[in-house]
Amino acid sequence: MFGILNRGHRIKGTVVLMTKNVFDFNEFVSSTRGGIVGAAGGLFGAATDIVGGIVDGATAIFSRNIAIQLISATKTDGLGNGKVGKQTFLEKHLPSLPNLGDRQDAFNVYFEWDESFGIPGAFYIKNFMQSEFFLVSLTLEDIPNHGTIRFVCNSWVYNAKSYQKDRIFFVNKTYLPNETPTSLVKYRKEELDNLRGDGKGERKEYDRIYDYDVYNDLGNPDNNKSLARPVLGGSSDFPYPRRGRTGRKSTRTERNCEVPTSDTYIPRDENFGHLKSSDFLTYAIKSLTQNVLPTFQKAFGFNNEFDTFEDVRGLFEGGVYLPTDVISKISPIPVLKEIFRTDGEQVLKFPPPHVIRVSKSAWMTDEEFGREMLAGVNPCLIQRLQEFPPKSKLDVTRYGDQTSTITKEHLEINLGGFTVEQALKGNRLFLLDHHDAFIPYLERINDLPTAKCYATRTILFLKDDNTLKPLAIELSLPNPGGKGVNSRVILPAEQGAESTIWLLAKAYVVVNDSCYHQLMSHWLNTHAVMEPFVIATNRHLSVLHPIHKLLLPHYRDTMNINGLARQSLINAGGVIERSFLPGKFAVEMSSAVYKNWVFTDQALPADLIKRGMAVEDPSSPYGLRLVVEDYPYAVDGLEIWDTIQTWVKDYVSLYYPTNDAVKKDTELQAWWKEAVEKGHGDLKDKPWWPKLNTPQDLIHTCSIIIWIASALHAAVNFGQYPYGGFILNRPTITRRLLPEPGTKEYDELTKNYQKAYLRTVTGKVEALVDLSVIEILSRHASDEVYLGERDNPNWTDDKKALQAFQKFGEKLKVIEDKIVGRNKDSSLRNRNGPVQMPYTLLLPSCEDEGLTFRGIPNSISI
Repeated sequence: MFGILNRGHRIKGTVVLMTKNVFDFNEFVSSTRGGIVGAAGGLFGAATDIVGGIVDGATAIFSRNIAIQLISATKTDGLGNGKVGKQTFLEKHLPSLPNLGDRQDAFNVYFEWDESFGIPGAFYIKNFMQSEFFLVSLTLEDIPNHGTIRFVCNSWVYNAKSYQKDRIFFVNKTYLPNETPTSLVKYRKEELDNLRGDGKGERKEYDRIYDYDVYNDLGNPDNNKSLARPVLGGSSDFPYPRRGRTGRKSTRTERNCEVPTSDTYIPRDENFGHLKSSDFLTYAIKSLTQNVLPTFQKAFGFNNEFDTFEDVRGLFEGGVYLPTDVISKISPIPVLKEIFRTDGEQVLKFPPPHVIRVSKSAWMTDEEFGREMLAGVNPCLIQRLQEFPPKSKLDVTRYGDQTSTITKEHLEINLGGFTVEQALKGNRLFLLDHHDAFIPYLERINDLPTAKCYATRTILFLKDDNTLKPLAIELSLPNPGGKGVNSRVILPAEQGAESTIWLLAKAYVVVNDSCYHQLMSHWLNTHAVMEPFVIATNRHLSVLHPIHKLLLPHYRDTMNINGLARQSLINAGGVIERSFLPGKFAVEMSSAVYKNWVFTDQALPADLIKRGMAVEDPSSPYGLRLVVEDYPYAVDGLEIWDTIQTWVKDYVSLYYPTNDAVKKDTELQAWWKEAVEKGHGDLKDKPWWPKLNTPQDLIHTCSIIIWIASALHAAVNFGQYPYGGFILNRPTITRRLLPEPGTKEYDELTKNYQKAYLRTVTGKVEALVDLSVIEILSRHASDEVYLGERDNPNWTDDKKALQAFQKFGEKLKVIEDKIVGRNKDSSLRNRNGPVQMPYTLLLPSCEDEGLTFRGIPNSISI
């Protein structure tokens, strides 16, 4: 053992860190040990040293308050564990060190060293201050016969008394478990034990523990019985992916439910705090839902209607007058001021959505209606019609016969001479089917005070120019208190009341689709299903593990945004329930869909084949041929998918040359076993789960996880405002059913079609709530890290892995150029459509922040 008093060779180190809140450094300074207070003059001013004299303020604060002990990777103590050096404290602040990131600070640290200690492979760190800091990295220089050693940390470090075991960080090398240097084996296992915890007690802010729980915190039954919600997960009735455990106490009225909170526990390193602008977006959601949106009802509740389409466009052109009390809620919050763009006036003005930037009315065309099923915000639901009439998969004994009532005669009117049999055989009929998702809930939904809707089926015809032409829309209501349905088929029309009925029928379809998109395609199929993998990875794969390094960027902020969603978005009385059709049944409906979720079907090729949108073809690129050649989401997505899979294959092959290498990796097998059996425990017995016996199993599994977190989420998230910001194009609620002939409402269909439409779809208050939230959710943060990028170039020291990653990034740039070229090809009508809105959601890169309508972030961070 040796340390700061040993006079041997000195190793120079550089520590990079960030303070708790760089925007309120005075709070940080005043809480440090000894009450040292920084003077004015920048973030780190001058301060008086304990022994007198003027020193740099940061040096005064951090020296003697942060201690580090190196751990040897090559020399062991008497117990066979890596030697541990004595405590060495930070020294001089380096304010002008080059290559520092935004708001980062660097410090010198020196370690006494001789050959008997060997090469450092890890280090302990202790924080003796009351306030935490964010440790970015430690770099050791001039290690004899070894050069530079880097530790990439990216972790919050609290006061040492907060931890049962000292905080430890490992060198940025990669070791399979059985290849770990003997001296580091104990430390590797201990760190995973620390991250797993014991599953007991309520989690504290400083905890780093990852564990599982069911969704039992969405309701608030103690506040009001109407806010009780079923527990999702842990039962056959309501299966669900698991979320992170918090250990909060139970509600008084429902012992199996947790008390809701405004400050949900997230493992500390999943919540970066206010060190990056993306957190301001999540903070904006919280502030919006808690402070601003409740005032909308008060301000506009007396007049909850738009009277003309021009009134709706006024949200972007002239704005809406805001009462003073609403302004007072917005003005103290900079990010809300920017989003609402009040410009110092009492006017609420949203940015114009892309869908109406060129044409104000093209959204109403049948071609655009069909195009958005291929290139909209929910492009992964349309399927090829393979049997006629369409049939239901609902239990006949419970729901009766749910077969579609659409007939051949309904379709052949507009089939251009084709028979239904010919169109089916030629792969030219397609179906957007929301029937089964809505029928089990529709009677209860329609009993809600503000909701009236149908379950819909839409059949479309593929024209010679590759555009989709809607042929018929089926609107179904369950028979009251009985089995079966009462259905009505609506056909396209261009004049009179029938044309307004057709426009309204399309609205019912879009409302179904908007709800399905938000709850299933977006929340369930990306956010919710990803969280178990985040938890399992941190519990079982060491930071030294190659698969941990591969997947970590694709987990960033996911638990953070999911925790926020449980607080403000999907909770009882939250934004989703207030502004989307299913109301209090919204998240429960996603549980029903999860029953049929299949992990392997999330791979894009498998998804396309399952939906009949592609057929297997070994002679075609990616081994399949698209049925609709101009399918922008699929065309761009397949290129992204293949590039992801190639990168994963190149990387995994570096560490797993044989089947045995996969089978004998204890951490890897424990990771996958727990992700399936606990994280997705309600589906654990499904036969489709990969077994993880071969390198190909591992490659495919990791490719799916990366695809979900990056490209799939980008495709269904960042178009929310560009398409749905114009509420007439993507309404979220319908408030009345089709009027009957002879009624005042029916007469309105002919006399004032705009009023008829506006009285049916989302009202003003709900529209303002929806637009306010989806604008935030559709934005990119300034520090977003995109596919093909890493936030630290030293994420691994494996040169072959770095070369493979560079090749991955270069391929993505080629894909981007190809997408831009396709968008300029006028023969590809679905690339831009009648609204003249190029499909850019799967362009990998993005140089700007905000509403860019492009860019694939590595992870689900918003």
